[in-house]
Amino acid sequence: MSAVAKLHSPAKARAEPRGVLVPAGNRVRVPNPDESQRKTEVQKKIQQQQGKSKRQPPVTVVASKVSPTAVKSNFSVDSVSSSEDSSSSSSAGSGLSGKKSNVKRQVKSSASPCRRGGELAVEHSPTRQEGPAKRCDWITPNSDPLYASFHDEEWGVPVYDDRRLLELLVFSQALAEMSWPEILHLRLTFRKLFDDFDPSSIAPFTEKKLMSLRINGHLLLSEQKLRAIVGNAESMLKVQQEFGSFSSYLWRFVNNQPLRNGFRYARQVPAKTPKAEVISKDLMQRGFRCVGPTVVYSFMQAAGIVNDHLSACFRYHECNVNVENNKMEASESA
Repeated sequence: MSAVAKLHSPAKARAEPRGVLVPAGNRVRVPNPDESQRKTEVQKKIQQQQGKSKRQPPVTVVASKVSPTAVKSNFSVDSVSSSEDSSSSSSAGSGLSGKKSNVKRQVKSSASPCRRGGELAVEHSPTRQEGPAKRCDWITPNSDPLYASFHDEEWGVPVYDDRRLLELLVFSQALAEMSWPEILHLRLTFRKLFDDFDPSSIAPFTEKKLMSLRINGHLLLSEQKLRAIVGNAESMLKVQQEFGSFSSYLWRFVNNQPLRNGFRYARQVPAKTPKAEVISKDLMQRGFRCVGPTVVYSFMQAAGIVNDHLSACFRYHECNVNVENNKMEASESA
């Protein structure tokens, strides 16, 4: 900080001593009588050189701005004054301690000095924080790796293949009896027992065939769920005949565009929505079973019909970008 100290006559300086702000640190030092006398002598010499005929204004000593050479390797700035002030202070400094005459202001090492408008400025370089990607709150460091991968790669991604849609519908129904990690660990078993979820292969399943779908002597799912899978496969075949595909039938409920909620907190994510109730009612009218609004909404989330990743999750933005890119590609191809 620059400060201006006007010189006064010796008598006045002795009568009214006052503090002077030095450039470094805004600390106060009290000028001694010798220093005031020295400054008065300098002023007289200047007046004699310029001529006695002209009345000269009092000499004002202005502290100069900090020069770039004053910045040392440890980013400390020394107090710098003008040539007149420095010459007078050198003789008067013998009566002061070194700590008072050589005040330093420490600047943090993370800052970089630069010049702005002739003054010393300090710029702080932004620190880049690197760490694991932010996920939805229900994915924690202790989550099953298979479940975390499902969240990062599949959950919320739009699905248009009828077999994969039937698979996710079955998994959503199974959530009443299993958790997502348990279902994902049995995924290959589900695909093997249900012929990779081909509805034309599942529809002819007999009761005997259903009762043989066991793991370690236990049914894969309850009898009600197993019968519902076979009945839903039959209903899917009818939907395919009417709409061309089960995918076309489903996506028309959302105008072929995934819904985006952008919730901030997990507690805001609903268990069902009015849209899920509409789809659930229509599915039941077409002969589907075990497709209540809660099951349907879970299915919509997994199939990407709705993007329910939390807004802070990295997948929320990635899924939105992928959808926009697909729209642009579709418009260009058309």
